[in-house]
Amino acid sequence: MKKHSDFYREYLLLLQEQIAQMEQANAKSANSMVIKRGLRNLDGTGVLAGITGIGSVQGYSMLDGERIPMPGQLYYRGIDVESIIAAHQAAGTFSYEEVVYLLLMGKLPTKAQFAQFQQMLAETRALPTGFQEDVIFKAPSANIMNQIAKGVIGLYAYDSNPDDISPENLMRQSIEIVARMPAIVANSYAIMKYYIQGKSLHIHNPKPELSAAENFLRMARADKEYDDAEAKLLDLMLTIHAEHGGGNNSTFVCRAVSSTGTDTYSAIAAAVGSLKGPLHGGANAKVMEMFRFVKQDVGDAPSDEALQAYLGQLLDGTAGDHSGKIYGIGHAVYTLSDPRAEAIRTYARTVAGQKGRLADLELLESIARIGTKLVAERKGLDVPICANVDLYSGLVYDMLNIPSELFTPLFALARTAGWCAHRMEEALTAHRIMRPAYRALKINQPYVPIDDR
Repeated sequence: MKKHSDFYREYLLLLQEQIAQMEQANAKSANSMVIKRGLRNLDGTGVLAGITGIGSVQGYSMLDGERIPMPGQLYYRGIDVESIIAAHQAAGTFSYEEVVYLLLMGKLPTKAQFAQFQQMLAETRALPTGFQEDVIFKAPSANIMNQIAKGVIGLYAYDSNPDDISPENLMRQSIEIVARMPAIVANSYAIMKYYIQGKSLHIHNPKPELSAAENFLRMARADKEYDDAEAKLLDLMLTIHAEHGGGNNSTFVCRAVSSTGTDTYSAIAAAVGSLKGPLHGGANAKVMEMFRFVKQDVGDAPSDEALQAYLGQLLDGTAGDHSGKIYGIGHAVYTLSDPRAEAIRTYARTVAGQKGRLADLELLESIARIGTKLVAERKGLDVPICANVDLYSGLVYDMLNIPSELFTPLFALARTAGWCAHRMEEALTAHRIMRPAYRALKINQPYVPIDDR
């Protein structure tokens, strides 16, 4: 940039002018029903873009045009995800693989069907021959999400039938991507550690008979060691992150790209790119960064008064990362509660006690209790807000000794199941390219010859 500093200086001046014009235009249209910034209606609800049978997010009901708050509920193919979690915890079994089957197939499997599905996953968990050397090992990135996107798009070259969008081929590709994602994430992390951080390189291959959670822990750790409780906790995280309706940004991106008729790998890689953003999947890492600021500035067990004052500073942008945000607070749909956050918080309490992290969990609960009220007051909200899943997920990963660089990649690993299900639904049922409109700010500007400028 220094080489052409005059160019960038002029660009910044022009940009300031353009931003001022856009802000003025946006302000004029703020109360317009025509332009819906962020694809949100004036009442905060999302613009209805389609119908899905895959996932449903319920955070309020509508009565006479008003939002009525309610405890949050998350459904996978019409089944409350909390009931799925409770059943598997009672049985002591892993739930993610069954959730993958449910999302892709549309129904719960019988024992025979599930055994066959697990065998299909087992047969495709290993990466294609030469893939690690040719795709993952080359041009390593400091951000693992970019490596994952590269890995997913790289699978296209190893597919003998990549562009076929028949139902059978879409299902085959979906199963293969879901099965291979733990290896792509773990190996991308290993390469980042080696090339970017200068640490030892450990590459472990997946074991076909293990679950996604077990395989990830085995591949991500140098000694390949993990215990059943750790694997079950990670499995819970994968289960609650597997799907979240069609309106979240990454799933919408996946569906929008799929509507063009492109290949599966391009659609899933685009979703990975969306999830990387700190306003979407990257929020859990920002929560842990904020948590460290809180402990550093007001202590491990601050009084409610001290914590409220500090959270006010976060909102003022005078503390923390100066973003003016309390990360992990609020959600576009959930009002009284986020069921994913409640599931994590409940299960994490036992693990936190075992690992001596109960004080950390209680501090996060205090941030939720005080922060939700503070944000609602500052924004003048008439609908309650709640702590979301990101507030607690980072602490769970931290208790599993998973570094922050892997928080969002693990989100991507889990959500691949939902993305693939939505990809298939869009490709097979919608049959129309998505094309929203933008109103032009300027038209009929004269062209001035270069000698006259």
